[in-house]
Amino acid sequence: MSDLGTLAVVFDLDGTLVDSEPNYYEASRRTLAEHGVPDFTWADHESYVGVSTRETVAIWRERYGLRAPVTELLAATNRRYLDLARTHTPAYPEMRAFVELLAAEHVPMAVASGSSLQAIQVILGGTGLAAFLRTAVSSDEVSRGKPAPDVFLEAARRLGAAPADCVVLEDAAPGAAAAHAAGMRCIAVPYVPAQADAPGFATADLLLRGGQTEFTARSAYAWLRDTAR
Repeated sequence: MSDLGTLAVVFDLDGTLVDSEPNYYEASRRTLAEHGVPDFTWADHESYVGVSTRETVAIWRERYGLRAPVTELLAATNRRYLDLARTHTPAYPEMRAFVELLAAEHVPMAVASGSSLQAIQVILGGTGLAAFLRTAVSSDEVSRGKPAPDVFLEAARRLGAAPADCVVLEDAAPGAAAAHAAGMRCIAVPYVPAQADAPGFATADLLLRGGQTEFTARSAYAWLRDTAR
């Protein structure tokens, strides 16, 4: 056992491990344009960061009065996203270093994401992170997406870890709230630093207000070691 004790680490994927939000924005923009919403902006997209794709398209349907069923909108968005993701989804260098550091210490790790399982697998495979992150849970596999705790609790179950022994890394307020609801500690790395004061982030045990620019593998590891239970 490492000096991190019984710790397990659960990573959000999009905006936390990898910079995939530009791909999600472009997939969303194209799908909405196809359905008569031509002016979807990046600022509009930022309000959906941390919300599962399924829940996002359900919100679109109501907000924009779309006639297409949720299943059709979801399939179209996921298809476009996967095309983009296969081409270019960069992993954040310090997050990759953190994963490798934890792997060297044999810390159990999982991914818990609002993306489809296919999207998770494509990205983990394409970035090479699949070699370290063999346990992945999509919110499509549980009853409720974030901010409900379901996806994190399922990740802990698959790892054989107690929720109290888990630390979540998250970039979005709904995810930080979900970690808290699951009884897990949370390192919050806001994808949109301007949202750092969102209520969901108030429950985080470590809030890096500057987002990825403030995150380093070594400092995160040191924090885990110093707060190991």
